[in-house]
Amino acid sequence: MNMKRIVILGSTGSIGINTLKIAAKYPKRFKVVGLSAYNNVRLLEKQMARFKPRMVAVRKEKTGLFKKRVSRLRILDVDRDLEEMVTAKDVDLVVIGMRGSAALPPFLAAVRAGKHVAPANKEALVIAGALLMKEARKSGARIIPIDSEQSAIFQCLQGQNRKEVAKILLTASGGALLRVPAVEFNRLSVQKILKHPRWRMGKKITVDSATLMNKGFEVIEAKRLFDLDVKDIEVVIHPEAIVHSMVEYKDGSILAQLSVTDMRIPIQYAMTYPQRWPVGLKRLRLNDLGRLHFEPPDFKKFPALPLCFEVARKDGTLPSVLNAADEEAVEAFLQEKISFTKIYRIVEKVCRKHKVKRNPALADIYAAETWARETARKEISKG
Repeated sequence: MNMKRIVILGSTGSIGINTLKIAAKYPKRFKVVGLSAYNNVRLLEKQMARFKPRMVAVRKEKTGLFKKRVSRLRILDVDRDLEEMVTAKDVDLVVIGMRGSAALPPFLAAVRAGKHVAPANKEALVIAGALLMKEARKSGARIIPIDSEQSAIFQCLQGQNRKEVAKILLTASGGALLRVPAVEFNRLSVQKILKHPRWRMGKKITVDSATLMNKGFEVIEAKRLFDLDVKDIEVVIHPEAIVHSMVEYKDGSILAQLSVTDMRIPIQYAMTYPQRWPVGLKRLRLNDLGRLHFEPPDFKKFPALPLCFEVARKDGTLPSVLNAADEEAVEAFLQEKISFTKIYRIVEKVCRKHKVKRNPALADIYAAETWARETARKEISKG
């Protein structure tokens, strides 16, 4: 494998940090040429000192600070110049660790430039996945997902006849509220909701994990990535989070991907595909696991999940509306403006009001997003 020159969008988040750990482990295989960050400038400076990228993207008000300190370094505006960064000729691999719909423009630019893209970002694929995959087919870009569930599906499809796939089994840990009765949801504080039983994640994704909205986003994401019919996607609650997802074939065989729970495994696989290299983690010992448990999700207790299936079926501009309304509602919950259960009620109401446009262009997707945010804010203001 030749040296891969990589750009990491969101280098100070958990995905970016783990990507850099892999790059540091294999310095003769990976050269970091670009980093971007939004808030954590102190950590970014440490990353720059170690990996010496030639491009760094930060907030506009911080560009002057970096220009004074570092010579022969291209300083870019994180809000305007990421497309320039990812399409540079000397970039082979783009790792997208940044959150939210802001990742869509650089994701799309990288795909159109025919880059190898490793996304950990759900939102771009949710709101514009059809467009991204269409452009990837045109340019020959390779998209290998980093999310553990999508990576598991990708791995279980390797070497198989896609026409023989019966369905995809997306596993979900169940989030912080799996064993909490629904009648208690609104009595729980924001701090309680943010205590995920298994992982430390950002606030937004932790809330989405509690509502199962995050798993619903993954349903839409899987539909996009693997060109699936929604009826061929099933969600399975698996609290141990050892089986990261499965693919069932027409003969009844189920292929599963199992590993210890560490994001470096799917990140490294996306970076080294089709090769597999040592990650330096402890191996999964099946004899030590005891039992693994699986159960169906409770659609009544977690109505966000069936809503996402409905949105996936209707498609068009509706996924963009779903994502934007959820971002607004979750932020309102984190600011204690609304109760936990109102997150779903607001998102559902906004989705019902939307007039879906089929086969949307990028402008239609953005227009739907703007409308959804405005509509969600009006609902939030009602209390």
